Amino acid sequence: MGSMPIAHGRVRTLASLARRVLRTPPRTTARRLVAEANVELERIRAPRRGRRFDRAALLQATGAATTDELWDTVLTRPYPFTRTPSELAEIEERWPEERERVLAAAERATDRAVDVLGTGPVELGRPADWHRDWKTGRRWPVRYGRRMEYAELGMPTDVKVPWEISRLQWLLPAGQAYLLTGDDRYATGVREVLDDWMRGNPFARGVNWAIAMEPALRLFSWSWLLHACGRSPAWADPGFRSRFLRTLYLHGEFVDRHIERSEINGNHYTADAAGLVVAGLVLPGETPSTWARKGWTILADELPRQVHPDGVDFEASSAYHRLVGELFALPALLRQAQGLDVPTSYAERLLAMGRFTRAYTGPDGLAPLWGDADDGRALPLGGQDVNDHGSLPALMARVSGQPEDGNAEAAWLIGPNALVEPPADRPRSIDFPDGGVYILKRGGDHVFVDCGPVGLAGRGGHGHNDCLSFEATLDGTKLISDSGSYLYTASVEWRNRFRSTSFHSTPEVDGEEQNRFDPQLLWTLTEDARPEVLEWSAPDGRFRGTHSGYQRLPSPVRPIRTIELDSARHALLVVDTFDGDGTHRVSIPLQLAPDVEAVIIDPGLVEIRAGSRRFALSWGDYRSWALTRETGWVSRSYGVRVATTRLVWRRAGDLRPLRVEIAPEAS
Repeated sequence: MGSMPIAHGRVRTLASLARRVLRTPPRTTARRLVAEANVELERIRAPRRGRRFDRAALLQATGAATTDELWDTVLTRPYPFTRTPSELAEIEERWPEERERVLAAAERATDRAVDVLGTGPVELGRPADWHRDWKTGRRWPVRYGRRMEYAELGMPTDVKVPWEISRLQWLLPAGQAYLLTGDDRYATGVREVLDDWMRGNPFARGVNWAIAMEPALRLFSWSWLLHACGRSPAWADPGFRSRFLRTLYLHGEFVDRHIERSEINGNHYTADAAGLVVAGLVLPGETPSTWARKGWTILADELPRQVHPDGVDFEASSAYHRLVGELFALPALLRQAQGLDVPTSYAERLLAMGRFTRAYTGPDGLAPLWGDADDGRALPLGGQDVNDHGSLPALMARVSGQPEDGNAEAAWLIGPNALVEPPADRPRSIDFPDGGVYILKRGGDHVFVDCGPVGLAGRGGHGHNDCLSFEATLDGTKLISDSGSYLYTASVEWRNRFRSTSFHSTPEVDGEEQNRFDPQLLWTLTEDARPEVLEWSAPDGRFRGTHSGYQRLPSPVRPIRTIELDSARHALLVVDTFDGDGTHRVSIPLQLAPDVEAVIIDPGLVEIRAGSRRFALSWGDYRSWALTRETGWVSRSYGVRVATTRLVWRRAGDLRPLRVEIAPEAS
């Protein structure tokens, strides 16, 4: 999913309201007060409106004479994300393992067995408890959702668990299995889950109706399942068809009424707009057409605001770059399928997002753990690693009609005929100066360097205190990793630790954060660390940058980091110097990737062990810097963390440089 709202949910305390009011411009405050008044009115009106929206009301709203006529109208409208029998045969031929993967996942789905966001294997039961946090057992009541205190700071509960389960993305493989096999038991299993969900989540009631983003994302999965299973005998019952279409319509209405606007809009607003486009183009009728136009206007306005000209999403997170990219691209493809225009400028910005995705993807095919991550997707149809973003460039290229290679998920989304063989080589070192990302890349070497602005246009959002931090793969071996994100509201302590300066491979001065933050404001950073690139040379594999985060200290300090990649030797040189006076406490961590070990051999020499590979890590002036080997943490997916090793150099006194080199040992 996307982030929690930046004010961390509807926590109804005077203190939290006061903090928000003091930090919010008057116009935004006024708009929010109006929205709050509407929420109070909707407490009574919305459930009543949902009960009154019967079959006759649905037909009137969509201009259909009968439910079956409406059903046929919906299924005959162009929808580009389901595949023909010939395309399915080609997918099986090109990715032979895909059939087995889909059928195994479909069996789990029809058995209602899920494993999401660190829950471990869970059986939802019949009926499922759709309002439960399966990690803690906390169950939210079935009452008006927009007034729920769902982000319970100080408690281990995690509302993202019921939200993720209710998105029903785990059910998509059952629809894929029906397309592959024609076996009606898969379509029956999907229908039973949908009926269970509709019974357990009455309109506007319960935690799964707390914010607009959740029904907006459900519109993607529900619409796809409709087109995958809609012609099956299991879906022929008029009563089910009416219930399904009424619920789908009410999803669109809810999003339209409660769209999540803010002073600076991010992925919530984007998801809401994308959901409106999907609802409006899947359903016929004047009101759905209005939703589609409204949603598209928002997307067209927001794309250049949220995505830098070089293609980097402004939330400073690779995971949210992928989510937002899907939210911008999928509605565009749906529009094109129905003969509607997508401006060239829109398509070109998506192409830029795809280029950035290709550039940040390492030799292992995975994205860096840059910024926040909550495993959020719009329409996940693949079984690849959550950090494999291989379908995104193909999705972006499809909007422009350009050829691109892609994985099996891309084939499910846009068709195998839209994919080409990957080129023999990829661009080498490349910079993205608007987003502040610099990638040193050649052969099996790949170094991702962050020297960009604070996320969400200086508000923080999903960005971390990671300026001048980096990830590094040398000679095809991942050695240095970012820490990832781990949790949001379920633990204030761990949320703040994972976004802190000390959890990233970047210098920390006097125990201070690069960017200050209030521990209770989980998506807010003070914009202290303004980045500056001092030197960039792609041919030479050299980066040098700095930031202003420690200029606020009584004795100001400016860290300056130089990173050089010597691909002839598969060696990496990192030099940290400091512009400033006086005495300071400086620590410089190096976060090793999981399963990478460090053995201190001698003063000034560490052996890095990754499987059978050995690398020598050396540094000069070892008498001035004390090195310790400590336990670090890396989160590759939301709710899951693994212990790893981190090396930390520390010094108290005058400012001195630290020069660290990593190179393969001679075999």
